[in-house]
Amino acid sequence: MTHSIVFLDRSTLDANVRPPDFPHSYREYDVTAPDQIVERLKGATIAITNKVPLREATLAQLPDLKLIAVAATGTDVIDKTYAKAHGVTVSNIRNYAFNTVPEHVFALAFALRRSVVPYVDDVRAGRWQESDQFCFFDHPIRDMRGSTLGIVGYGALGKSVGKIAEAFGMKILAYDVFPQPGLVDLDTLIKGSDIITLHAPLTPDTKNMIGARELDMMKPDALLINTARGGLVDEAALADALTAGKIGGAGFDVLTVEPPKQGNILLDLKLPNLLLTPHVAWASREAMQILADQLIDNVEAFAAGKPQNVVEA
Repeated sequence: MTHSIVFLDRSTLDANVRPPDFPHSYREYDVTAPDQIVERLKGATIAITNKVPLREATLAQLPDLKLIAVAATGTDVIDKTYAKAHGVTVSNIRNYAFNTVPEHVFALAFALRRSVVPYVDDVRAGRWQESDQFCFFDHPIRDMRGSTLGIVGYGALGKSVGKIAEAFGMKILAYDVFPQPGLVDLDTLIKGSDIITLHAPLTPDTKNMIGARELDMMKPDALLINTARGGLVDEAALADALTAGKIGGAGFDVLTVEPPKQGNILLDLKLPNLLLTPHVAWASREAMQILADQLIDNVEAFAAGKPQNVVEA
């Protein structure tokens, strides 16, 4: 069988994507708008997508489709229930961001814990030049060593973050929806952590898992880091907490709607203790190449009749 492969959003992956090692035709598009999906996937047997959604109404018009190869770990853009019911396999990428995401977590945490951005801004504004001594202490600086890190979602990424934290001499509290030895409940983690980092998938059960109630339980100087999914946090509640000074700060790499073309309440805040990056925690050059290689591994495994990294409904 000669497969027809279509990559809907190639520009989301800055890496070399090798040709699959089996008979195929291949087309790629930098971006694909919602009204272009069906036309571009007509006759395709394999669709590759990162963030282009494939819902029931779309999939129902694509009877030839056999595989949806998601070029990411998260598969919330796919109607997996419909796909399974109609014999369409869904695969995803796993364990590729074991360095890049944890490093980004600590980049945000260190920047906030040591007030790096406010101090850099002050120097650029001439504040240092005006100081009457060799330095100044306008913003708080706290050590990592001895602090407590709460890890919400203790899978591969959460455990990688934990290993780095231990090397820094931090204490660890961990929570996961799936019971594991040594974990704590979410309330205990929230109340006891100096820094909370989120690594849970976005599901109906985890949506807004950090809301006003949870933010009120945090220590007044605690930090909230989110490199997972924007929907895990009630953004309006977070904006209120930051504005009121209820928590120490937040570092987010994700928002509920991306890109935030219609704006976002967090983008309106001009606070020195809020850092926002544009969903790039996963995107080191090394990690993207691992992802690209695994993506084609998944496609080749499916074509060989031995699908791997299959996502169930």
